[in-house]
Formats: sequence, C-alpha cells, structure tokens
Amino acid sequence: MEKISIIVPCYNEEEALPFFYKEICAVAESFREKAVEMEFIFVDDGSKDNTLDVIKEYATSDERVHYISFSRNFGKEAAIYAGLKTCVGEYAVLMDADLQDPPSLLMEMYTAVKEEGYDSVATRRVTRKGEPVIRSLFARMFYRIMNKMSDVDLVDGARDYRLMKRVMVDAILSMPEYNRFTKGIFGWIGFKTKWLEYQNTERVAGETKWSFWKLFKYSLEGITGFSTMPLMVASWLGVLMCVISVIAIIFVIVRQLAFGGSAFGWPSLVCIIVLLGGIQLLCIGILGQYLAKTYLESKNRPIYIAKEQK
Repeated sequence: MEKISIIVPCYNEEEALPFFYKEICAVAESFREKAVEMEFIFVDDGSKDNTLDVIKEYATSDERVHYISFSRNFGKEAAIYAGLKTCVGEYAVLMDADLQDPPSLLMEMYTAVKEEGYDSVATRRVTRKGEPVIRSLFARMFYRIMNKMSDVDLVDGARDYRLMKRVMVDAILSMPEYNRFTKGIFGWIGFKTKWLEYQNTERVAGETKWSFWKLFKYSLEGITGFSTMPLMVASWLGVLMCVISVIAIIFVIVRQLAFGGSAFGWPSLVCIIVLLGGIQLLCIGILGQYLAKTYLESKNRPIYIAKEQK
C-alpha cells in the first residue's frame, strides 16, 4: 500500500486537536478504500498547554500516530523541517491542526498528483474573511514586494498546506539552512505544482499564534532569505545622496560667489544632517540583517532539538 505522511506542527493546540483528529481519521478511512494508508506525525513545538498529552493519548491507541516533542519553541519552520525529515511516506502533506486547512481537499490533491502528473498540489485562500483589515493589507503588500524583489514566485494567499511527492520532500531536506522560509523554499526548488483555491475558514478552536509582530518578522525573514534587493537599495541610496550632496555643494558655492550670506540657515542644516544620519543607519541596519543571518548560519546549530519522539 502507498503511504501518505500527514505532518501537523502544533503549538498550544490542545483545544483544536480533538476536532482535527476526528476529521483526519475520517479522511484516512476514505483513502484506505483506495489502498492508501496514512501516518500522522504531530510535531509539538514546545507547547505550554496539554497539547503533548493529547497527542500521546492518540499515539497510545492509534499506531498511525507518531510525534516529535521539541525541548522548547523553535518555530513552525523548524517543526515543518522535523516532520519532513521524519516522515517515511511516498507522499507528504503539511497542514495545520486548526482545520483552516480543510482535510476534505486531500483526496482531490492526491488525485492530481497521482493521475495528472503534478509533483505537488498546493492551496491558496481566495478570501481573507475573518482576518483584521490591516493584517490582510500588509499580507498582500508582502507578496507584491517579494515577487518584485526576488526570483521566487510567491502566490498571494498561499498556505503551507500542500501534498508533495517524495522527490520534492528530498529536495527540501537538501536545504538544511538555519534561517528558513518554507514558502520561499517551495518556490525556489521548482517542480510542477497545481494550485487549489478555497474560501478562508476560521479556526475551529483556540486562538491564532501569529501576532502582527511575528508576521512582520517572518516577512523580513523571507525578504532577506530570498532577495539581495535591500542591499542594492542601500547602495542606490548612497549614490543618490552623493549626487545630491555634490549638487548642493555647487549650489552653495555659486550662491556665495553671487550673493554672499550662504552661511545662514543652520536649522535646515541640522534637518539635513538628521536625514542623512537616518539613511546611514537604515543602510547599516540592512547590512546588519544579512550579516546576522550569515553569523547564525556559520554557527551550524541544529534547526531543532527533540526532547522525546515516537
């Protein structure tokens, strides 16, 4: 029998897991009729509630259930990598435990990969119903900026929810970088992908763990991880300010020779100094971001540390 590995990153999902487990087990039964079995890999990302205890209960009564428990919260990217590294199925599926990734789409995803010649089937939301307006606005802006700044093709509304062949899983695992941005990795490695669209669904239980600040930092991770455009922008700003300063010097000299009194205007001079200082600090900050990533990669630290595993 073919096997599909369902990888579920979990962080404080105690309330949502019973609903998810019931749904995924029902879908697994429909796959069994097609001689396809499933394994469920739950990755506990250092949860502070009883998420791990709930998963252990499932593992005790269901041999299809496996789990990895991190020593602390390493983030969803690390959880995804751990799940992909552990799974043994010919196909792997990434999905969340909050049922915002509908399990009912799995059969259609499997059919597309099995019969239509795709290497993976990914999903995207066509609406952001239920999300704060500001968050949705910044999300759309991020996708536009990323597609203009990098060679990686990011689809607006794309979810991590996707089904992949083993060859694609191996390609992802061949990139063991510490600073991970999975959506960018999906686009970078290529492979033939079909996109399924669906309406946004709200969480079945619990609260989202993605605050605006966390999403902002995650977007910076994507920009600096798959584009050197910010470095080019810093260089262009430097060239632009040099040109402006040369023009200003020429203007001051001509004004002094023609009219005199060019030494007046110290308030405007202070404003210009502050502006230039701000631009310099911005450019140094951009350089610092790339340098910090290089520093972290050079440490060669593990992406995650597993406390226990079954």
